[in-house]
Amino acid sequence: MFDPTCKFLAESFPADFATWLLGEPISFTKLSPTELSLEPIRADSLILLNSERLILQIEFQTKPDPTMPFRMADYRLRLHRRFPDKEIRQIVIYLSPTGSELVYQTVFEIPGMRAEFDVVRLWEQPTQLFLESTGLLPLAVLTQTPDKAQTLRQVAAKIEVISEQRVQSNVAASAGILAGLTLKRDFINQVLRREIMQQSVIYQEWREEFLQEGEDKGALREGQTLILRQLTRRIGDVTPELRSQVQSLPLNQLEDLGEALLDFKNGADLQDWLRTLGA
Repeated sequence: MFDPTCKFLAESFPADFATWLLGEPISFTKLSPTELSLEPIRADSLILLNSERLILQIEFQTKPDPTMPFRMADYRLRLHRRFPDKEIRQIVIYLSPTGSELVYQTVFEIPGMRAEFDVVRLWEQPTQLFLESTGLLPLAVLTQTPDKAQTLRQVAAKIEVISEQRVQSNVAASAGILAGLTLKRDFINQVLRREIMQQSVIYQEWREEFLQEGEDKGALREGQTLILRQLTRRIGDVTPELRSQVQSLPLNQLEDLGEALLDFKNGADLQDWLRTLGA
């Protein structure tokens, strides 16, 4: 949920992000990743902003990605093919501190080709800048601040005075989600008013996703219980090892097992069937 939240912020407040990353409040419009669709790309995390003279690509990452240099080079070629006369700026923003050297990589290079991109490590960024811009407020707690709890309180105070309700709720929800990378949920809920967050689009999407995940997990547990009961009736006691393998199956494979077990005569049949899955 962290990467989509950052994507939502960048697309909702492009001038704030342009001022931070480019040094000037360039007017951008959102560019759909489908403009580059030669092959499937990671459109869920790709942010493309388009101005008269510049294409700005932003990628948010919670963890280091060894494929990032190649991806940046791939995107640059696609963007150049589509917009050959425009300047292209590519920036990867890492959200969480890490000792990995991958977050310092800014070049993709093979014989005869070199592509460069920019990297921002958010934990090295000065906090004050993020407290002065509405669209950057949710990122403030992830910056260089020595007191993340106090910074979240400052963010909450800034959110309280946002006059437009829709903007206020979206910024509050985004701040709550991103603060989860570094602060405990109970504290976040104490500082940020839940009634404001609940009115936001992104909070509703997160809630629906969470509820759906809960429903899926509930269906999975019910499926495991039912299949194990049917197996016991069909072949007798299921060994702990086989029971564990059955419980590790995803819901679609449990459904397949529910059909296959009708032909089982003993535990060996179950073993053979699981072996075909590599379970």
